[in-house]
Amino acid sequence: MEISVIGQGYVGFPLSIQLALEKNTVIGFDNNKSKVFNLQEGVVDIPGINSNVLNQLLHEKQFIPTIDPNLMSNSDVIILAVPTPLDEYGNPDTSFLKIAATTVANYAKDKSLIINESTSYPGTLRNLIKPIFDKHSKNTFLFASAPERVDPANLNWDLKNTPRVIAGLSDEATDKAISVYSAFCTQIHRASSPEIAEAAKIFENTFRMVNIALVNEFALIANKIGFSAQEAISAASTKPFGFMPFYPSIGVGGHCIPVDPKYLSYLSKSVGANSDLIDLAHKINSEMPKKTAQRIKAEVGGDLSNKRIQVAGIAYKPNVPDVRESPALELIKELKNLGASVSWHDPVVIEWNGEKSSIMDSNVDLGLIATAHTSLDLTPWKLACTRVIDLSANGNDYGWPKLY
Repeated sequence: MEISVIGQGYVGFPLSIQLALEKNTVIGFDNNKSKVFNLQEGVVDIPGINSNVLNQLLHEKQFIPTIDPNLMSNSDVIILAVPTPLDEYGNPDTSFLKIAATTVANYAKDKSLIINESTSYPGTLRNLIKPIFDKHSKNTFLFASAPERVDPANLNWDLKNTPRVIAGLSDEATDKAISVYSAFCTQIHRASSPEIAEAAKIFENTFRMVNIALVNEFALIANKIGFSAQEAISAASTKPFGFMPFYPSIGVGGHCIPVDPKYLSYLSKSVGANSDLIDLAHKINSEMPKKTAQRIKAEVGGDLSNKRIQVAGIAYKPNVPDVRESPALELIKELKNLGASVSWHDPVVIEWNGEKSSIMDSNVDLGLIATAHTSLDLTPWKLACTRVIDLSANGNDYGWPKLY
C-alpha cells in the first residue's frame, strides 16, 4: 500500500517510519526544505528513531521524504500530522491544518482515505477538514480521525503498544482506518464518531494540565504553611487506590499540555459553555515561572542583582530536544528581569535564541535543575559544592533540596 504522511515532525516522522517498516511505501511530505533534505540524507533529530533504520528504508525506497506534493497523488491513504498551535491571542491556530488539507485535496486521488492525526477540537474532521476537500476537489474521499498519542523519549509506551482511538465519518472509513493502524498497533478502540476520538485526545491532556495546576497550587500553599509538598505527595502516593501522583513544577511545556486544553476552552465558549476550571488551571500554570523566580529571589536573600545563575536543562521534558512552550525559558526571562545574569546548559538542546549550550559552570552563585535529562552531568556542581536548587518535576533526589 502507498501511504502519504503530511508533516514530518515529532508525530509524522515516527509514524512514517513505522508504516514503512510494515512494508508500505511511505511518502513523507513536508514543506520545510531543510527538514526534508536532512531526512533524505539520513539525518535523524527526533528521539527513538535509529538512523540505521532510516537509511535502510531510504535505500529500499520504502520511505521517500519530499517537498513535492505530486508524489502523494497515487497514495491510497493520506494522513495529516501537522502542528496545531495557538495564535498570538491564545486561540487555536488551525492554519497549518487548513493549508495541509487544501494541498492534499488538490493532489489526492479519488476514493483515497484521509486520516487526521493532528490534535484539534471536536468537530474538526467533519466541519473543517471535509469542507476543504469538498471545496477544492471533485473526487470522493473517505475521512477518519485517529488522534496522535506520541510521547517523545518514552521508553515504555510507543506507537505499537499505545492504544489508538479511531472513528470515521462512515463505517467504511472507520473500517479502513482501523485496518491501517492494526498492522502495527496492538490495541484499537473504535469510537462511535470522530468527535469522540477528537474529544478524547483533548480531554487526556486537559486532565493532566488541571492536575498539574492543582499540585502547583498545593506546592505554593505548602511553602506558605511550611511543609514539603514533595514529601506530602510521596506520603499520599502510598494509597493504593483513588490517587495518582503529579509533581510540582515551574509550569507546563510542549505542544500538548499547555495547548490542547485551550482548544477545548475555545470550543466551549463558542457553544456558550463555561470552562472556568480549565481556564484557571491554565492561569496557575502560566504564572509558575514568575512565582518560581520570586521564590528563588527570596531563597538567596531577596536580591538577584548581578547574581550569576545557571539553568540546567531548558527543554520542556527530559531527553527531548524540544523547547516549545518550555517553562524553563520563561523562568530565564523572569530571572533576568530581576537582575540576574543567567546562562544555560542542556546536553540535548543544540541552540536556543541564538545561543548555544554553555559548559556546566561550578563558579555560579546558584545552579538550578530545571529539566533533568538522563545525560545531564551534575558532577561539576557536586565537586565544587555549588549551591543548587532542584526545580525538576519528579520525585527523584539529585542531592539537593527541591524548591517545592
